[in-house]
Amino acid sequence: MWLGIIMFEEFNAFNLGLIFYFYSNEHDPIHVHVKKGDKETIFDLIIFNDVLTEIKIRKRRGKEMLLANDERITKDFILFYADDIVKKWMKYFILKSAVKRIRIKKKIDKEILKLKKINIK
Repeated sequence: MWLGIIMFEEFNAFNLGLIFYFYSNEHDPIHVHVKKGDKETIFDLIIFNDVLTEIKIRKRRGKEMLLANDERITKDFILFYADDIVKKWMKYFILKSAVKRIRIKKKIDKEILKLKKINIK
């Protein structure tokens, strides 16, 4: 069973159709699957001392990876919403509580994103 945690519909006025989710039987590290059409990539959130320090990309077996532009946009999105993603992960996998899917239709604040990129690889 997969839990669609976020549907990211718009970014800079383009409909990107990126779907962020995790499966109900996941494992560490904290990560999200991101799907667009028939392509899917896994993004690992590497956290050190409560700070997101790196986002690693890996292939999902049997799936083509997202295109490079979609990967870049996804990394920006994960960086911007990392706290929310981690909270949903913890709520579901640690606290064993239900999480609700959300739709995000607003642009990412580029100034805040620049500040968040300072500590990330």
